[in-house]
Amino acid sequence: MTDRFISIVRDAAVAAVTVDRPARLNALTPGMLDQLEDAARELEADDQTRVVILTGGGVKAFCVGADINEWAALKPLDMWRHWVRRGHQVFDQWARLRQPVIAAINGHAFGGGLELAITADVRIAAQEARFALPEASIATCPGWSGTQRLVRLVGASRAKYLALSGARVTAADAQACGLVHEVVAQERVLEHAHRLARDMAARAPVSLQLTKQLINAASGEETGSTLEAMAGALAASTEDAAEGIRSFQEKRPPVYAGR
Repeated sequence: MTDRFISIVRDAAVAAVTVDRPARLNALTPGMLDQLEDAARELEADDQTRVVILTGGGVKAFCVGADINEWAALKPLDMWRHWVRRGHQVFDQWARLRQPVIAAINGHAFGGGLELAITADVRIAAQEARFALPEASIATCPGWSGTQRLVRLVGASRAKYLALSGARVTAADAQACGLVHEVVAQERVLEHAHRLARDMAARAPVSLQLTKQLINAASGEETGSTLEAMAGALAASTEDAAEGIRSFQEKRPPVYAGR
């Protein structure tokens, strides 16, 4: 049986998802990618969950990215097919989750861990947290949107600094460049995230979800699907839509009124 390293704990309308492999600083394996995907699908289908918190187990790390031991022996095509593309698919699911997502960054976020953090809509970091894209130091490149989503978030210049230097930046520096929104004491990160999540959950959930999707579209994330979804919802609310269904069921030509 596959070990479970991704957990979901629900508290009323808030679901807290934990990447829980602290002995390995929450480094991601292929099995954990599958579990992250399962969690995203479960939350997407859950009408009771209004806000999601994403955090890491332990106190040292939010997530230090991909477990090198899991991909070091992969052949190039397998690296492309089963690791980089797979991670993109899963992280894109998290970025496009309909509910607002708050990353409670309890510790270091390196490489894929930073890329996971930026799939969230809001990021709250512990003062002790550090952020880095160290891939070039092991002769690889950011693979899960560190050169794409991160650029949209902080700009090309700051993304280049992180990716080309491999520098570890502090939580305060990350806040200054817009990578994180708030910095708090480590022991308060999860508490603060839950308080913000409860505040969000008290607001109109459909409005929050639509607003998130609109802002994603403005930044180039799922623009086409946003337009089609909202156009479809608007069309379905019209009198003509009801007439179209009735005429189909009654096997007669529709009479549309433009309303």
